[in-house]
Amino acid sequence: MDVEILARLQFALTIMFHYIYPPLSIGLGLILVIIEAQYLKTKDPAYKQATKFWTKVFALTFAIGVATGIVMEFEFGTNWASYSRYVGDVFGSALAAEGVFAFFLESGFLAILLFGWDRVGPKMHFFSTLMVCLGAHFSAIWIVVANSWMQTPAGYHIVGEGVDARAEIIDFWAMVFNPSSMDRLAHTVIGCWLAGAFLVISLSAYYILKNKFIEFATISLKAGLTVAVIAVLLQGVSGDSSARGVAVNQPAKLAAIEGIYHTERGASLSLFGLPNTAQEKVDYELSIPKALSFLAFHDTSAEIKGLDQFPKKDWPNVAVVFQTYHLMIAMWVLMLLSTILALSLWRRRRLFTCTWALRLLVVSVIFPQIANQAGWMTAEMGRYPWIVQDLLRISEGLSKIVTANQVLGSIIMFGVVYSLLFILFIYLLTEKFKHGPIDIENSTPYHQQHIAMKEISHEQHPG
Repeated sequence: MDVEILARLQFALTIMFHYIYPPLSIGLGLILVIIEAQYLKTKDPAYKQATKFWTKVFALTFAIGVATGIVMEFEFGTNWASYSRYVGDVFGSALAAEGVFAFFLESGFLAILLFGWDRVGPKMHFFSTLMVCLGAHFSAIWIVVANSWMQTPAGYHIVGEGVDARAEIIDFWAMVFNPSSMDRLAHTVIGCWLAGAFLVISLSAYYILKNKFIEFATISLKAGLTVAVIAVLLQGVSGDSSARGVAVNQPAKLAAIEGIYHTERGASLSLFGLPNTAQEKVDYELSIPKALSFLAFHDTSAEIKGLDQFPKKDWPNVAVVFQTYHLMIAMWVLMLLSTILALSLWRRRRLFTCTWALRLLVVSVIFPQIANQAGWMTAEMGRYPWIVQDLLRISEGLSKIVTANQVLGSIIMFGVVYSLLFILFIYLLTEKFKHGPIDIENSTPYHQQHIAMKEISHEQHPG
């Protein structure tokens, strides 16, 4: 196979596997802050034990996320040396900022979060939880900023010519606040909140179905649903803003996303279809007339540039970009419907007895994961063939000395290692879920201990 295809495949597989974990860490960090804040407010030990349980899950996702993220940095040097040389000044600044403002903040307070319950006061522990949560978010900020610069470069100039050319920052803040960074950052972080929230919702629904750890499940479900309903609504707003930014800054990507082969006014919004690039049309299309023009420019007669405005050699893979984008939207719809259903049943006090709804919530953990993966595929493949939009082609960023056999060998190796890591992750996660929120000192489910304490208190102080 071609070395470029193999190198792209390797990076895609490693980043997709890595991206399972950071969204969970960021989302769970927010959940931890919410539940521990309730513990500080109420002093109810049930909230403390819930925080302890989800802290263990957070630590597991954080550890595997760090381990799998390091691999990608090595790939920049092995497979993408020309790209690394070209963007080193830009990426170096962003990654250095991540290390200073995010990684050290997060890892510095992580030990207190994990082991500080009996060593520091409740307020200090909550502060540590808050700092770990902020550190996880700061990490996302700098990674998304660096990636967004590749989508919409700003604040730079080109030094050198030919193979010696490279981008240098001339305005750091223009690089940070490039035209797509804030929209993409909001969209990414909200997606992380959804990943963490639906993991919490899924396990809580599972415990309710099994009639286990009901008090813990109630606390966790309430926190998860609170985050999910806010985040899913915000994601709709964020998605609209991001799409309008794409329409202005990356019209070829928008054309691929919606299968617009020919420039037109009053363009329709595709809901379903099968792009046919050979005939430059979308087969079996179901669409809303003029909706794309309205959503992109708030004008039903606005012009949408088609792929006919760009050389065919610069066209993205329309079939992939079109389907991954619409898959992301479908997952958002499922998350929206799931939260509406859960809230409706909760208000009517029927959620805990509605078996089919609880089963849907158990399965819902995969919705944000699929949406996050599909969204990144849309974003990255939508700018093909550019690795840095309009500046550096993917073929130009490839290392000159790496061979196809070397890349293929490393793909096989990483495939084996990552498969084992994923099996280990699922095994450890399953064991934690089976074990449940157990009180370590008494080895009893904390909700049973908490109920017993209430009964004892009632006997001692009747009425």
